[in-house]
Amino acid sequence: MKTFLHVFLLCLILCGSAKAEETNALDDSFYEDAPVEETVPDPFEHFNRLMFQFNDVTYTWVMEPVASSYSRTVPDDIRQVTDNFFYNLQEPVRFVNTLLQLRFADAGTVLARFAINTIGGVGGLGDVAGQEFGFKRVEAGLGETLETWGLTDGFYLVVPVLGATTLRELAGTTVDGLSTTPYYFFADTWQEGTLIYMGKRLNNLSLRLGDYKGLKELTIDPYKAFRDSYFQYRKQARKHSAPSADEKL
Repeated sequence: MKTFLHVFLLCLILCGSAKAEETNALDDSFYEDAPVEETVPDPFEHFNRLMFQFNDVTYTWVMEPVASSYSRTVPDDIRQVTDNFFYNLQEPVRFVNTLLQLRFADAGTVLARFAINTIGGVGGLGDVAGQEFGFKRVEAGLGETLETWGLTDGFYLVVPVLGATTLRELAGTTVDGLSTTPYYFFADTWQEGTLIYMGKRLNNLSLRLGDYKGLKELTIDPYKAFRDSYFQYRKQARKHSAPSADEKL
């Protein structure tokens, strides 16, 4: 039972998401490109809709109120420092994935960020690499690596609590989580690991309050809207282009 709980918790790590922070689904620029024509099958739509409703109730009545109280109690600076710390712990996995995707320039950026922030940012508490040296965050996960290698999504899924994903992306983020397991560096038992994970998720949510409600209010069918926005978000987040001449100067 204890082993099962460890594996289950690890499957949750990094599945939520919280990714590519500069992409905002509520920003008009998010929809400048033509809408993504959905090609990923949704054979379990009935189940997915039930999970979406479960997640909606959980978020509305549990997660958001708790995160709101947390944000009022804990200063912004402390919450941002916490986010930086957990993000930095996951940089080695991003480095490996950028290499596997042949994104060598991005791999160099990730490595530089990890070295600078670990040393100059006191273990990753500060984002010295981004603020002082201009090395922006780079996103790369195994799901994208598998996509690069030609593996298809499989089918669309809504995971309890964690939300939208696909079979390929779920497998990728699970392996990414198993590869890092940073939360267990500080936990002797699965209960402690669970508390650390929940704290990390709570802190992350407190920095993005209002996004979910804002997007939900824009649509008649929230399920379809969130499914479409998931794929649009992923498409935008995976546009890895070389910096322009102006950005280099």
